[in-house]
Amino acid sequence: MKAAAALTCAALTAVAFPVDADIFKYTDARGHVYFTDKAMSGPQYKLEWSRSTRATPDYLMSTPRIVARSQYLPKAGYLPKAGGKQSKKRGEYDGLIRETANRYRLHPELLHAVVQTESAYNPDAVSSAGAVGLMQLMPDTARRYGVRDIWDPKENVKGGASYLRDLLDMFDNDLRLALAAYNAGENAVLRYGNQIPPYSETQDYVRKVIGSLRTQLTLKNDS
Repeated sequence: MKAAAALTCAALTAVAFPVDADIFKYTDARGHVYFTDKAMSGPQYKLEWSRSTRATPDYLMSTPRIVARSQYLPKAGYLPKAGGKQSKKRGEYDGLIRETANRYRLHPELLHAVVQTESAYNPDAVSSAGAVGLMQLMPDTARRYGVRDIWDPKENVKGGASYLRDLLDMFDNDLRLALAAYNAGENAVLRYGNQIPPYSETQDYVRKVIGSLRTQLTLKNDS
């Protein structure tokens, strides 16, 4: 991916493009959507549309959040650093995560591990692929699960937890496959015969979440 050119949906609300610039929408083979002010090449990218910024669709302008210009966007798989306030951030969302986990029959430490890996508890996190919030929901996934405000932590965690519950049910409670599907999409896991896809990002993601889960459980047992 030409990460330097890619823009998230939210970025379009905050970045001032020249009035005569064009915006391109691409979808890659894994279903990730990119909005960019520069043409991208390669068979892995499908051009969905291009138009002047004067004609940017309203739905891209609905969530005003400040995001850096395209050349400063993080690389795919970026995980925001938590700094020294990690424990405080975890505590801030502990009640929400536990309530949501109970609702969707998930272990709260699993949800904590996913949030830690996805966003380091940063509700304003945005990936270069356009994933948003605590559980890094893609806009299409958010719509699929009835998330009305993808930026709202409660809505975001609810949507992510509902998706994760469905993935666990789909893959017979195989946590590794469910996590791989959460990262790469369920179709990718099915395409590779119910195996973790051979994507380094996805394989690293599964390891990170499971490692974080083990840490969460260890801390809980030691407390």
